[in-house]
Order: sequence, then structure tokens, then C-alpha cells
Amino acid sequence: MEDKWHHLNVEAIEQRLNSKIESGLSQAEANERLTEHGRNELPEKKKESKIKKFLNHFNDVLIYILLGAAVITFLLGHYIDTSVILLVTIINAFIGYFQENQAEKALNGIKALLSLSANVRRDGVRSEVEAAEVVVGDVVILSAGDKVPADLRLIDAHNLRVEESALTGESTAVDKQTAALDEDTILNDRTNMAFSGTSVATGSGVGIVTAIGAATELGKINQAITEVEDLKTPLLRQIGAFGKTIALFVVGVAVVMYVFGYFVRDFPAGELLLSVIALAVAAIPEGLPAVLSIILAVGVQRMAKRKAIIRSLPSVETLGSVSVICSDKTGTLTKNEMTVTNLETTQSQYEVTGTGYAPKGEINQTNSKSETKVDDVLKQLLTCVHICNDANLRQDEAGHWMIDGDPTDGCFLTLVRKSDLNVPTYKVISKIPFDSDYKYMAVLAEIEQDHYLFVKGAPDRVFEMVQKNEAAGFDLDYWQQRMSLRAKEGERVIGAAYKKIGSAMDSIGHHDLEEGMEFLGIAGIIDPPREEAKQAVHTCTEAGIQVKMITGDHADTAKAIGKQLGIGDGEKALTGRELDKMSDEELEDAAESTHIFARTSPENKLRLVKALQKRGHICAMTGDGVNDAAALKRADIGVAMGIKGTEVTKDAAKMVLADDNFQTIVHAVEEGRRVYDNVKKTILFILPTNGAGGILIVASIFLGMTMPLTPVQILWVNMVVAITVSLGLAFEHLEKGAMNRPPRNPKDRLLSPYYLFRISFVSIMIGIGTLWMNSFMQKQGYSGSDLQTVILQMFVMGQLFYLFNCRSELGFAFNKDFFRNKAVFLVAGILIVLQLALTYIPFMNTVFQTTPLAFSQWTIPVLMGLFVFVVVEMEKSISRKVLKREVR
Repeated sequence: MEDKWHHLNVEAIEQRLNSKIESGLSQAEANERLTEHGRNELPEKKKESKIKKFLNHFNDVLIYILLGAAVITFLLGHYIDTSVILLVTIINAFIGYFQENQAEKALNGIKALLSLSANVRRDGVRSEVEAAEVVVGDVVILSAGDKVPADLRLIDAHNLRVEESALTGESTAVDKQTAALDEDTILNDRTNMAFSGTSVATGSGVGIVTAIGAATELGKINQAITEVEDLKTPLLRQIGAFGKTIALFVVGVAVVMYVFGYFVRDFPAGELLLSVIALAVAAIPEGLPAVLSIILAVGVQRMAKRKAIIRSLPSVETLGSVSVICSDKTGTLTKNEMTVTNLETTQSQYEVTGTGYAPKGEINQTNSKSETKVDDVLKQLLTCVHICNDANLRQDEAGHWMIDGDPTDGCFLTLVRKSDLNVPTYKVISKIPFDSDYKYMAVLAEIEQDHYLFVKGAPDRVFEMVQKNEAAGFDLDYWQQRMSLRAKEGERVIGAAYKKIGSAMDSIGHHDLEEGMEFLGIAGIIDPPREEAKQAVHTCTEAGIQVKMITGDHADTAKAIGKQLGIGDGEKALTGRELDKMSDEELEDAAESTHIFARTSPENKLRLVKALQKRGHICAMTGDGVNDAAALKRADIGVAMGIKGTEVTKDAAKMVLADDNFQTIVHAVEEGRRVYDNVKKTILFILPTNGAGGILIVASIFLGMTMPLTPVQILWVNMVVAITVSLGLAFEHLEKGAMNRPPRNPKDRLLSPYYLFRISFVSIMIGIGTLWMNSFMQKQGYSGSDLQTVILQMFVMGQLFYLFNCRSELGFAFNKDFFRNKAVFLVAGILIVLQLALTYIPFMNTVFQTTPLAFSQWTIPVLMGLFVFVVVEMEKSISRKVLKREVR
């Protein structure tokens, strides 16, 4: 029954909770319940220690192999080798640790929404208690400005309106009442309930506590956030599988080569073990995790400049593969600022330009029914909506226009400022405040010594009043048609009327509105789409990305906004109640075929995201309210609004839009696609280094030759190439047409057949070429450190020249963009400096067993590099014709 409090009448609730509305609980009973059920607080999530988080970065099969190699070299007495291997693994761990998003702040963000204190009835006396000490059965008193301390079943409500957009997605404050509702009424429509974490906009009320802490609707969202599984990004999944494959392959080859070398080639056991360790070190791309982290970090910095703040590094790449964006409506696709878009008076029709609360725009006449009194009626209507108003329009320090009070009242203040008609000065004499029971507001005002009675409210109520004035000639059928038309466009319609009365009246009641009222007209109000959102949706469509609107607002409003934006056809939408009745399989079909979802609950949003993911989509979810948090965390990429988003949403998301601009998501997708392309280029560049090193060792053992390079020298090559030269590829620009191709399939392999061919081809060329040159130079009399230094430089130069091949997958290296990426030339220079240091600094000579080279000896490494570059360019030219692929 805990979810059905809205279905019970007040007497049944009082009996079930064993509480008394008039006097509340006794203090003794409250203390007993507090002891039994606990405090009105959300449970805290246990956090990992910083040490454990750091050690988690060693939990990788490739790192295990390197650590095993370090242990073996230590036991063999090769302490320098051990130190270098350990240093590499520690550097990788530190990079991962500092790049990781460490703090999970979502729970703290939710707690910030909770009330600190509450007014309750205890022993028949009103008293203020700590909100955490509120218990089920307490009678809570609500006033304007209060935060609701727990979930309440309302038992009294006077003009009570609650702002709960952060919880349900409603764009306007919700009118509350006390009558029982149908059992299957969805969360958004439970108007006799007030929920923990929401705030009272206007009026007052009394409610009895039905749920506290984790049992509240806010608590359920909190629990959903903690239970939602953090999904690995497509790239991380691919890299993880790739790492395991390499590890198994390397270990298998190492075992085979050890057996072969020991029993067939008669290598000494100790020397052979070092050679096998050199093989493992050579074949494992230990620098790849570090360089990928740096590439993603570069993407984060670039996105930050474009107002997209990334809270999780891998999310950069995930954006490039997003195939569907589930967007909240209020505050995301729309401005979350109510706006009057049109007026129709008894004399004329008007279009209102400008959106939001900023008083920028005009009131333009579109159709006049009469040539007389046009401006007079409009002026009277503007006077009416200005006087029947409790809001305040102001600018904050940053120049943004804001509303204090009800958004509907606020948008009328903006409307009045857009007009060039001056609203007369007035004095309020008496007022009937707006109440959801009668749905209008009336004000008696004095204008230039005359008294007028103005009313503004729901059109049907205003129609009832003016119908009684037979002299006014009111056409009910016509105005009902106009109201219906505006409602179908997703607009909220407000009616206005007035009458001039005798100056003797100094107070008003509802009976004063029953005769003599003259109709002024109606106004259509909507939360307008963001001006740039339509273009953003169009761009997403061209990029093969579906956009789906998931909102807590009404279906008609959602369909109308969706049609304006290009989402859906304006006809089809599914509501949360319909989604609740669907099985998981039916929901998957609905999620795929439908683009507008209205009146949705947090559970609906979470189920929709899961359904789309089950269909193979990489799913982004945008939102700004607490109700979006669980879905944002579950989505492959959660996107929160930075300005209007709650702290809960920001902390649950992986990306925050600093400007709340939907267009920024498109920029982020562009950056994500650029990053993924550059990651693939980097892998295409790095792996031949490992492949060539592995081939070098395997061939040496197989042929019974002395190792050309030591394990430490190979480790140097792997690391220096990975963390210097390969970084140049991180700055390659977005390829032409990248936003006109569909998102990549997350099931596609990281290495395509062509990539495997290229990596194998270059690995064999550099590995066998180096081995042949090593044999040739031995015959020329080279030996020891001299030989190893030349071979080491030759190995590195081959990689340096190959870098320029990798800047374009199949295109010519020398093209119009050759000099566009300055970073490539910078890192090439850094690599040359490091290689010179390795060759000529005595300390480096000692650690890496190198020796200074004569100028003439550099000819061989440079010729090797040129040879690799020319051969790969020839291979690319042939591959273009064979694969018949367009050069990107």
C-alpha cells in the first residue's frame, strides 16, 4: 500500500498511520518511531580508499605480465631492467589515477535538496524540528518557500502550488488538492501528494508523512543511482578484449620460443629467459594505456573550450559512437521560460515575438476584426494581466532576466514590457488570490479615480463569467474552438475579462464576478524551443543520430514542441502510463519506433535507456532534474545542464553543458568522432613498434642469433615512441565528411582486416629489416654498444617516418593539410632530442648500454626511415585501388 497513499481518503490514512490530524503524534510516539524506523536521511555509499583506487590501475593482464618480467629480472640480478620495467608500470598507474573521475558526488547532491527543518504538530502544538527527525505519521505544515521534508499526503491545501520540475519534469508549478485519486494515477499527476525535495511556490497546506528517507520518491531515485551499473565505453571494452588477446598470444609465443631455444638452439637457460622477457616487453604495448589517456585528455580540453565539460575521460570517445540521444524537453530542448506567443482579443489577433523572460520582442497585429478600438482592447488586456499578477521580473548580476514567483505570471510581465502601450498606474484595493479550486485570480483596482474589476484564469471559468453578460454578445462556440486550437499546438491558454464598477466598492468576493464581466481575449503560452535546438536536431539526423524527447510534460505539449524541432511527426507519442503496461520486449519496439514520450516517471526513463541499449544503441541521455539522474548514470553518456541542472544531475552525468545549449552536444559528438579516428590512427602507429620488436626477438631465437637489442632498450623504444611521437596524432583535425557518416557500430572490431594487414606488414618490414641490417653490420665489423646503438636508432627512425604515413589512413601523406597539425612536427623534434640524449649523455649510456655515434653513422637510421615511408606510401596507393575506398 506504500505507493497508493494518493488513492486513500484522509480518514483511511489517519487510521492506517495511527495518527491524528488535529493534534499530530505525541512526542513519545514520534521518538519511538524514530528509534524503530531511523532518521529521515538517505543512506551513504561506502567509498573506496585512495590507495585502493590507485592499485586498481594495476589490475590489467598486460601489467601482470610486465610485473612478472620485473620479478624474473630481479631474481636474475638485472636490477636496472627491473627498475625501468617497474617505473613504466607505476607511471601508467599514476596517469590513469589522476585522469580518473574519482569522486562520486551524486548522493551529496541529493542531500542538498533536502529540507533542514520542518514545522510539525506534536501533542497538538506546532513546533519546528530537524527534518531528519520527521517520522511517518507526522503532520507537517507547509508555507510558501518551504522545502518539503518528506513525502506527504495532503490533508489541507490553500492556493498550494509546488515546484517539482526537478523531480517530475513539470515545466510549471503544480496545483495541489486533497481529494483521493485513482489507484493507477502516475507520479506526475498525484496532485494530492507533496514529495520530499520539492519546494512550495505559493500558498499553504498541511500533509501527513507517508514516507521518509530511502522510501521517498527522492530516495528511490537515490537508490536507483547507486544500483545503476556503470557501463564500460565501447573503446574500453574493445581495448580490454584486445589486451587479453595480446597477453595470451605473447605468453603462448614466449613459452614456445623458450622451449624451442632451450632444446633446439641450446641457449643457456639464463640468457634465454632474458630473451623471452625481452620478447614480452617488446610485444606488449605498455605505453598504449598512457597515450590513450593523454589523447582523451586532449579531447577533454578541446571540448571544454566549446562549453562541454567532460567528467569521465572515456566519455570523449563514447560521444563519437552515440546513435541515439534521449533528451529531456524542459530546460534542454526548451528554455524553461514560459513565453506568451500569441494574443487574441475581441477585436484583433496578435503574434508575439521573442522568447524567454527577456523583454525583447514585439506584439504584431496579424488579423483585425474591426477597425475601431483595436489598441484600446489590447491595452485593457495588458492592464488586466499586469494587475492580476503576483510575480516580479528582474535582472541578475550577469544580466539574465529572471522571475520571482509563478512562471505564468512572470511571462505576462515580459509581455507587457514588449508592448509600446503604456499600462496606466493603478492602486490595488482588493484581491482574490489564485486557487486551483476555482482556477482564476481577480483584482479590484483603482485607475484614474475609477474602479475596475479584472480577472485572469482558466478560459472555461472566464467563459462562464462573461456568458452571463448577455449584452456583451459573447460567442462561446467560437472562443472554445480558438482555445482548443491553441491547446492542440501545445500551448497553455489563459483568458481575461473585466468590468467597470462603482467607486463605492472596497472589497470583492466571488459573487462579484457573476455578472457584468466583459471578455477581453485569450493568450497562448508555451515553453519555447531553444532557437539553436532545431538546427542541432537536424545536424544529428544528418549524422545518423536519432533524437528522442522524454519529458514529464503533457503529450500535446511534447508533440507540438517535437514537431517544431523536427522530432517526431507531431501526431504520435506514448505516455508513462502506457509504458508501464508494456513488457520489456514491447518497450524495446516502442523505444525504437517512437520519438516522443510524455508524462514519464524516473523509472520510465531508465527503462527506455535500457531498452535502447538492448537494441544495440549507444545511448546519450540529457536532462537537468533529479528525475533524470538515474537514467543519466545508466546511459552510455549522460549529459547534464550546467546552468539550470541540479547538482545531483551534474554529478550523475559524464558530461555537463556549461551553456545549457543543445547545439553543444553536436560539437561534442564532432569532437568524439575526431578523437576516435585519432585513437585508431595512434593504434595503427604504435602496434607495429611492438610487432617489430617481437619479430626481432622471435627471429633471433629461431635463427640462433644474438639479441640485437636488450629488454631495457626495447622498453625505451616502446615508451618513447608511445608518449612522444604518437601524441602528435591526437591533434589531427576532424576528417572531411565525418558528420555525414552514420555512427560506428560498437560491435565492429577495433582492428579491421586492413588494419591487421597494415600492422603485420609494417611490423615485418621493420623487424626483419632491422635483423638483416644487424647481421650485415656484424659482418662489417660492428659489435657491442656501437652496433646496438645504430640498430636502436634505426628502429626508432623507422617509426618516426612511419608517423607521417599514419596521419591519413589511405590518403597521400603529402597533401594540403600536411603542415596544418603543428604538433606532429613538435613531437618529432622532441623524439630526436631524446634520441640524441640517449646517444650522447653518459648517464643514459650507462643505463641503456648505448654509445656516442659518429655523424656518418646516422646515415643508416635515416635511410631506414625513408625506406619505411616510401614503401608504406606505395602500399597505401595499391590498397586504395584494391579496396576501392574513398580517401578520407
